[in-house]
Amino acid sequence: MRKARIAVLFGGTSSERAVSLDTGKNILKNLDRKKYIPEPVVIGKNRRWKIQGKELAPPDALKLAKKRGVEAVFVALHGKYGEDGTIQGLLEFFGIPYTGSGVLASALAMDKVRSSELFAFHRLLVPKFSAFSKEDRRKIFWAGRFPVVVKPADGGSSVGVSIVKRKSELPRAIKKAFAASEIVMLQEYIRGNEVTCGVLDVGRKPLAFPPTQIIPQKRGFFDYHAKYVPGASREVTPPELPREIIRKIQNAALLAHRVLGCSGLSRTDMIVKNKKIYMLETNTIPGMTETSLCPQAAKAAGIGLPELLDKIIQGALRRNTR
Repeated sequence: MRKARIAVLFGGTSSERAVSLDTGKNILKNLDRKKYIPEPVVIGKNRRWKIQGKELAPPDALKLAKKRGVEAVFVALHGKYGEDGTIQGLLEFFGIPYTGSGVLASALAMDKVRSSELFAFHRLLVPKFSAFSKEDRRKIFWAGRFPVVVKPADGGSSVGVSIVKRKSELPRAIKKAFAASEIVMLQEYIRGNEVTCGVLDVGRKPLAFPPTQIIPQKRGFFDYHAKYVPGASREVTPPELPREIIRKIQNAALLAHRVLGCSGLSRTDMIVKNKKIYMLETNTIPGMTETSLCPQAAKAAGIGLPELLDKIIQGALRRNTR
């Protein structure tokens, strides 16, 4: 059997670099060696790409990858430049197939304001929100009730996110969010069951995984610590919710995947309250670390990590042949 050479692109310059490094290493560890030859490509903080022991500018690294017979790139970058359509556009320019969503879907999903507007347009429930740029920082106000969620309008892993319980805490939370983004989002805090649901493109019909209910053990919400420190949260797959609600969660995740135009694998975060599903955001490059949610959900659906990676890669190769 001929093996396909797959570059695994990880690292990067965003605040989620550490998570990306863990994701990339876990992908390399779990790629099926009977089908694939992995080619690690690490993006340094200096924006140089390390491939075959050489640190190169991105165009030179991609030329070397093509010369070495790389057939596709497994994008394992998180945050800015990795999930916002930037790297996807670069790979398309060089004609190299890649995993995950395309330029537009990546950019839309990364922008929590635009994606929330899109969800609302398609009659999905979203928490009330306002968005402000740094130029508007003196005009920032919140007319709704407290608590309120203050977060960067882009980015992931809950970096820069705060739950503000009273007005006096707003300035500090806003400053923290602006440190991670040019746009800050103030969003109604909905107290309910926090759930997430992965969607995988399988042939023509996407598959919704069993949802996962997230129960932080020590903190009030699923923050960076709860996401990546083993034991910091309890994750229940499938959730301890009625079947009707589970179906609603899966249908909402499928619709989010479709309206954003996602490809490969996506994961949508939601809040369930009084049998209603509120959309939070969609992640177009879900983590693949030892504690990540999508591999756990895939396992509950009978799909191990090597098989999941295989399906993602095969989907990328199929899209390139259309």
